[in-house]
Amino acid sequence: MSDFAHDLPKAELHLHIEGTLEPELMFELAQRNGVAVPYTSVEEVRAAYVFTDLQSFLDIYYAACDVLRTEADFHDLARAYLERAAAQGVRHAEIFFDPQTHTARGVPFADVVGGIHRALASSDISSRLILCFLRHLSPEDAMATLEEALPHLDLIDGIGLDSSEVGNPPGRFADVFRRARELGLFAVAHAGEEGPPSYITEALDQLAVRRIDHGVRCIEDDGLVERLARDRVPLTVCPLSNVRLAVFPSMADHTIGELLDRGLCVTVNSDDPAYFGGYVGDNYRAIADELGLDRDQLVTLARNSFEAAVLEPAERAQHLEALEAFLRAG
Repeated sequence: MSDFAHDLPKAELHLHIEGTLEPELMFELAQRNGVAVPYTSVEEVRAAYVFTDLQSFLDIYYAACDVLRTEADFHDLARAYLERAAAQGVRHAEIFFDPQTHTARGVPFADVVGGIHRALASSDISSRLILCFLRHLSPEDAMATLEEALPHLDLIDGIGLDSSEVGNPPGRFADVFRRARELGLFAVAHAGEEGPPSYITEALDQLAVRRIDHGVRCIEDDGLVERLARDRVPLTVCPLSNVRLAVFPSMADHTIGELLDRGLCVTVNSDDPAYFGGYVGDNYRAIADELGLDRDQLVTLARNSFEAAVLEPAERAQHLEALEAFLRAG
């Protein structure tokens, strides 16, 4: 069952491209760009990946991003992710990137989006690219970032909201999300990871998002769970991330099985896999092994991933047929 879960054709819908920066590539880019890093070995880097909450992770995450300086760096980063994802059954990926993290350091927006897009365009994995606003910064900064993105909207499909959740409710960003929707971009947002269930409701009602990223704290509000199930609002759950960031004490405590049982459109994703111990296939394997999810539940999660993806009907049908062909062959 573990290998079956790992290899299932699937979509990944919650993936921060900066969070795929493996230590080996970090050292390579640091040397290429003449950037000093506070580590002497890959082992020392991995030993530093011990987090007590979301903020302790973000502190290391933003520091590591300093090695990303050129269009080639972003291309190499995205290409490495796509190769790993393909080996774990990913057929479609919807990828987050955080331009504010880079433009604040003087990296041109065009280099960030251009490098990522060049890798996506050369991959057999279909994809969408999602610009995320950093919620610990101001709504005005987010609006300025959206304006900076205007010349590149042919490469960008959607917008999201990430970074420090506690104390940064989604409604602060209602104006920039409204403007983005007017420009034809779809919207998603992180909510209900460390923040309360009310943030999920706020993201739905004030940002008009089509998916909730994480969303696991919905289970604290029965009315919200009923709404999410009734409206088939997808949740992009990241099990290994949830455990590494102490959202759940252990995988045995994770509620993804209960969310499935209650009829929610739950999907499985890897979040920041270089930091959290595994890519999306590893997440499927972990819930199969440690939560005992059965074959039918794992297949439902894979089907949900294509249902929740931003795909044209013909694309969705093609991906679902690939899943069915895999099941028939197995």
